[in-house]
Amino acid sequence: MPILAAALLPHSPLLIPEIGKSNYKFLQKTVAAYQKIIDDLKAKEITTIFLLSPHGPIQADIFTINTAPEFGLSLEEFGFLNNKKIKGDLALAYNIKDNLKKTFNIQQITEIKLDYGSAIPLYLINEQIPNLKALILYYSELDLDKHWSLGQALFPLLNNNPAKIAVIASGDLSHRLKKSSPGGYSPKGAKFDNKLIEYLNKPEDGHNNILNLDQNLIKDAGECGLKSITILLGILENLRYEPQVLAYQTDFGIGYLSMDFKLI
Repeated sequence: MPILAAALLPHSPLLIPEIGKSNYKFLQKTVAAYQKIIDDLKAKEITTIFLLSPHGPIQADIFTINTAPEFGLSLEEFGFLNNKKIKGDLALAYNIKDNLKKTFNIQQITEIKLDYGSAIPLYLINEQIPNLKALILYYSELDLDKHWSLGQALFPLLNNNPAKIAVIASGDLSHRLKKSSPGGYSPKGAKFDNKLIEYLNKPEDGHNNILNLDQNLIKDAGECGLKSITILLGILENLRYEPQVLAYQTDFGIGYLSMDFKLI
């Protein structure tokens, strides 16, 4: 069964009404973007979410795959306790580990409690599609080219899997867009976001520009989504798709980009 869907989604805790409370209303464009992606996953009867997260155990030269049989989606760090769980796709996990162990350094962990970069998008999707499975991959400190290559190597393993798979890159853009931003303000924050969005809208050659982004620009932007995006683009390299920006919000000083990579 080929990969059926792909998207980039932000992981702001404010997207969960019980956490966001009065701030939730400011992210309605992003909420609507999530709903569009969820409706698409329903229509395509997706069975497994392959999620790329920036907030797990990030290691110097090792990619990490979480092979827990079940994941808890509680978000205690934000004061939100819930009993939601999602099953792990162990067959897919072991297939990836076995096939890539000779070319990539991939460490296997079994962590039931998910990082918020994984838990937030999976919680929001699981609310409406409760019978999904999930597999979470965490990137490394290696350069963008290595993440791109990993995505290319993952493609046949995902695309030839019997599951109906959606690839979701979880990540936020610059955290330095305003004086009130978590990382403080940098004029390079908006520059980074604008360039990245421009390149993502050019599926023919945009990935080359992304791989060659200035390292100082990336560092000054204070982002947490670029490597997730780079792996996703590597996966999509051999597929035809139409990129569509569903929402881009900066209300809280962070670039929340929601993007659909519509497969054609």
